Amino acid sequence: MVMEDNESCGSRAYDLLSPAQSRQQRQKFEVYNEVLRRLKDSNNEEAIQPGFDDELWVHFNRLPTRYALDVNVERAEDVLMHKRLLQFAHDPANRPAIEVRLVQVQAVSDEHSADFADSCPVKDTDHNSSNCLSRQSMHPPPAFGSSPNLEALALEANNTQDLEVDQSVHARTQFFRPMHEITFSTDDKPKLLSQETERLKTALESEVLLVERRGWPNQKSSSPVGELDITAKCESDRVEIPTDGTDVWEINPRHLKFEHKVASGSYGDLYKGTYCSQEVAIKVLKTERVNTDMQSEFAQEVYIMRKVRHKNVVQFIGACTKPPSLCIVTEFMSGGSVYDYLHKQKGTFRLPSLLKVAIDVSKGMNYLHQNNIIHRDLKAANLLMDENEVVKVADFGVARVKAQSGVMTAETGTYRWMAPEVIEHKPYDHKADVFSFGIVLWELLTGKLPYEFLTPLQAAVGVVQKGLRPTMPKHTNPKLADLLEKCWQQDPSCRPDFCEIIDILLQITKEVAEEGEDRRKEKSGGFLSVLRRNHH
Repeated sequence: MVMEDNESCGSRAYDLLSPAQSRQQRQKFEVYNEVLRRLKDSNNEEAIQPGFDDELWVHFNRLPTRYALDVNVERAEDVLMHKRLLQFAHDPANRPAIEVRLVQVQAVSDEHSADFADSCPVKDTDHNSSNCLSRQSMHPPPAFGSSPNLEALALEANNTQDLEVDQSVHARTQFFRPMHEITFSTDDKPKLLSQETERLKTALESEVLLVERRGWPNQKSSSPVGELDITAKCESDRVEIPTDGTDVWEINPRHLKFEHKVASGSYGDLYKGTYCSQEVAIKVLKTERVNTDMQSEFAQEVYIMRKVRHKNVVQFIGACTKPPSLCIVTEFMSGGSVYDYLHKQKGTFRLPSLLKVAIDVSKGMNYLHQNNIIHRDLKAANLLMDENEVVKVADFGVARVKAQSGVMTAETGTYRWMAPEVIEHKPYDHKADVFSFGIVLWELLTGKLPYEFLTPLQAAVGVVQKGLRPTMPKHTNPKLADLLEKCWQQDPSCRPDFCEIIDILLQITKEVAEEGEDRRKEKSGGFLSVLRRNHH
């Protein structure tokens, strides 16, 4: 259909919206119109180019409605940055396309919090408040507004400043904290995007750790030798695995036979294959994705897996550690993952079967903890079943040997299953796995994804700030419900160890079996009494 040249993209899009279309689509269109108006009112050079209206609508229309609802229309030019990033990421060589900038996050303190050296309180009754606001907001706000978790970070950072409190300042005070906002674009694959986020987060945490140990760049070290000592200490934490071929677990890749691909991810592929006539699973790292961090994670996984031997831990067979052929070989688990069984096959566990799975997992985790290994990513996707329905703990890519101090501070794992102390970057120990186990138990009970109506980040904020936990299903066995409550206690010291969890689960299993036997006897007795009455 031919359109008049003077007909705008906005009017065409509005005409195309039928009454049957969703309210969210209309909201997206309203945001688009507001952003377009603001850009044109500001005489933005890009906005006055021919065809810009169409290009902007294409940008909004290709993205989920939540993008439009979350975007800060007062910063309409941010949308142009997002648009450029997406265009830049079309070329695989540019992925991920990244934009970094300083932003100002506003936080409100209800107490006499320490002020910034260059800040002043914002009070509605103060004649100078607008000047102060203007002076503090030298950087733009975040593109998607100041969420509660960002405000909490800003306030926490403010409270750590060692400045005296001005007693004349009103108790409710607003502060503006500069932060870095990182925006990036990659392939249209949510899992890949989350993996890129995880890599970025890990890299930033490592840099922060080095800054905390060495001081900021402009703080001169008193001795170059001291700085070298710190570097040596950091490097000593890295696990090196022998690659001279003398270890019995070193596998010659020529002895592996690949049958078919079982699963594929951004960083590796999982194959079913054979090794010396034994069915095996072969996890192969993608050569183009291998970097220093991936090699370190790979080395850590091999280092841990070669040490463990337990019937409820996936059996390590060997590894190829000589680049470019990096792969880990384990026993093949024909039953697949518990996650796939629950969420893809829509399977369910009756209570006796559920308890058996829980006991299998608990025994595997108890063994790991006895050997000072913290899994750090316990979830249904990392629990595999063999042909006899024995469940085993798998995937030690982010597992770590517990530090001698007994506590650790690096954040990893998956937000929906993650303990609050890990989310908050606080020191943690093996009790973080116990929290995750509680969420896994809930997953087994319901067959649902934890916090399924929240994003992982929203779930994490809720767990930490609101004490959010999954809703306990009705008619849950009371003792099992009590165990879940114990496992996901906010205070790690209040959570049970896995040896205690095993005892509780065994006791529940015994009681459930006895109740089942009693019911069978009642049914049998009732049937016999009917027969006797009929006989007489």
